[in-house]
Order: sequence, then structure tokens, then C-alpha cells
Amino acid sequence: MRGRAASPAAGRIALAAALIVVLLAAAAAAALWFAYERPLPMAADRVEILVPPGASARAVAGALRAQGVDLNADLFVAAARWHDVTRQLRAGRYEFTRGMRLADVIDRLRRGETLKERLAVIEGWTFRDLRTALAAHPWLRRDTESMSDAQLLAAVGSDAAHPEGLFAPDTYVFDAGSSDLDILRQAYRAQQARLARAWAQRAADLPLKTPYEALILASIVEKETGQAAERARIAGVFVNRLRLGMPLQTDPTVIYGLGSRFDGNLRKRDLTTDNPYNTYTRSGLPPTPIALPGAASIEAAVQPEPTRALYFVARGDGTSQFSESLAEHNRAVQKYQLQGRP
Repeated sequence: MRGRAASPAAGRIALAAALIVVLLAAAAAAALWFAYERPLPMAADRVEILVPPGASARAVAGALRAQGVDLNADLFVAAARWHDVTRQLRAGRYEFTRGMRLADVIDRLRRGETLKERLAVIEGWTFRDLRTALAAHPWLRRDTESMSDAQLLAAVGSDAAHPEGLFAPDTYVFDAGSSDLDILRQAYRAQQARLARAWAQRAADLPLKTPYEALILASIVEKETGQAAERARIAGVFVNRLRLGMPLQTDPTVIYGLGSRFDGNLRKRDLTTDNPYNTYTRSGLPPTPIALPGAASIEAAVQPEPTRALYFVARGDGTSQFSESLAEHNRAVQKYQLQGRP
């Protein structure tokens, strides 16, 4: 038997059904395109989210919605997967502003355009100051909080017995959620590199046997310098004293030795009470640096200005008066420190 031919009516119904499917698909695609390209409604002109390491696309969508960004979570997840965002999503703090489209949000995440955090480590800080600043930074992960100084030194790859001076003052840039240990590793390596470069270019016949001794002297220069232009001359004074075997007689080392007992007032008894950091009672360098010296102080320590001066005293305006003899120095102290008082 021969089959019956399809009726014209059935063909028209099938064609209409196919057309409806196409129209529905086109409408769905248009709706998705509109949702992807339209500016996202936001509760504020700018919002921030913190993306932790290993965050999923749905977690990021939830964070955006929690900050008042009105987006379709399923569409966001689909778009993020389509653009391979989650596989290489960079942890950190992200900013989004009013007028951005879902496409813009996805692109920013895909590019890893995080807000950069900063920590300024200041020349002349002590290592204790550095640890305090790390602990107080709101966007650092505190992985070293429970570490002793010895454990921390081992973690950064140092075999030194004392951490003072070993970390470079600088401004460190990082992503939110980074480890404080990462900052310390950077600072340690940077200081070692600075010291190695400076030591390789040191002046001849310095009374310094090792790069570590240069670092100790640099820390003293850092604490004694009021004007940058005088840094190398101050180093020259200390180098002259070391050559002659004279005590360095520098207050900052005494203050460092006092530690938490220093109340802001350096007394005569502090200068006469012996301890390893009292450069009035002991000749030579103290056993460790007394601060974190910057690159300029390290360079001054190994390339001091040639000078015959053995003394200097603060003038009160940030500069120093240099003297070659004790008598000359005493007159300068009378003039600038005692202001003519007997």
C-alpha cells in the first residue's frame, strides 16, 4: 500500500511550530543579550567585594548581590564559565561602579584588575615597628602573628640570629588577602640585594669586616641623620672613630638597648650603665643593627665622605655642626645644645 501524502494543513502547522521555536529562541537570546549588556542596577555609585583564593563564580555573584548589585546569579555563573573566569580568578579586592554592565564585571574579573593595597615601611623603623604595622594592616593575612622572631627568620630563609635591620624600608604593593609573610620575604630579599650591591662597591680600607657590620653602621647613620645631604659625612665621622678605636658615643644605640624602658628622656645613668648597645661604655659597633636602614644609609656606610671630623652635634634645625677636636666640639655643644648656659 502507498502511504498517504501529508495534508497541506499539517505542513502549515509544523512550519508554524518551527517558527515559534525560532522566535522563542531569538527572544531568549535577545533577553540574555540585554541582561548581559545593560547597565547593572547598583545600590551605590561604587561597590567593593573581596574575592578570597579559590572563590567560585556563584560565591562572587553572591558577594556582588550582597553589596547591592542587582544581577542574575545564574547568568553571571554561565558567563563566568563561558569566559573561563573562575579557573584563573585572581584573589583580591575589586571595585565596580555605577553604569558597568555584566560584561564589564566579567571582564574586570577575567583580567584580575584588583585594587592594590600598600604598606609603607619607613626608614629608621625598628623590626618591632614593622611587625606592628603588618599586624595592623586591614587587608593582610596574619600568618606570622604567632611566630617568634626566630621562626619568622627561618620562614623568610634567613639563618641570622636577630631580625633587626634585615628588612628593606620601601612601599610594598599587594592584593588584599595576601600573607604578611610574603611582604616580609620581599623585604628581606630586597635588603639582602641592596646590601650585596653596596658591599661590592665599598670604599677601600673600611674598618668593616663584613656586610653585616656595614648594615649595623648604616642603621646608626639612619638614626643620626637629620638632613640627607649630611648622611655620608656622618658615616665618615663614625668610620674615623672606628679606625681610631674611639667609642662611637651615639645616643640611638643606647636608646635601642633600653628598649621599652626608654621613656623619651635619655638620662646620664643611661649613658653610664653598661650593656651591649651602650656605645659610650663600649668601643666598636653594637652587636646588631638598631633599625631598618634605607638604601641611602647603606651606601653612606660603605662609601663615607672623607672628613677629619670626629664629632658632630645637632644645631636644632635638622642640620649638624661637625668638629675635628674635642675643644671645638665642646664649643659647638655650648652654642647649639646648652645655648650659652654654663
